[in-house]
Amino acid sequence: MRRTTHHRILALTALPLLLAGCGTQSGGDAGGSGTVSPSPTTSHQGCDTAPAELDAADTGHTYCLTAGGVLRLTLDGTASRPWTPVKVSGTGLEATNSGVVLQAGDASSAFKAVSAGTVHLTSSRPLCATAPGKVSCKGIQEWTVTVLVTKT
Repeated sequence: MRRTTHHRILALTALPLLLAGCGTQSGGDAGGSGTVSPSPTTSHQGCDTAPAELDAADTGHTYCLTAGGVLRLTLDGTASRPWTPVKVSGTGLEATNSGVVLQAGDASSAFKAVSAGTVHLTSSRPLCATAPGKVSCKGIQEWTVTVLVTKT
């Protein structure tokens, strides 16, 4: 009887730790790469100049891009943890050819800055791979970047 009690206490103690690991996570493990055109950008308060590459590690950032500039991004995923296609909301960017070959699970996009505005780019993927007979979770890894397009 005493042995069963210890197992139950151990199981109840471990349960919150296991559940905490299945929450929503932002940020990137296995990021990606892309390039940003070298056009000069004006620095605004709360807005960093867009880096040479946007990937999963850039989530949560706000970047400035001058009209006429080109923004490229790649999110490296896997067949078991694929990124959804990048969604665009707002005005200022226009989709253009990303010019890359994708592997299963990757999301790639390219945009040209056409007018002043604010654009939110988003994607997501499963936090855990799902496979029959394996431990899995319902967590989602979210990726979001805000781009402020400024006039030249």
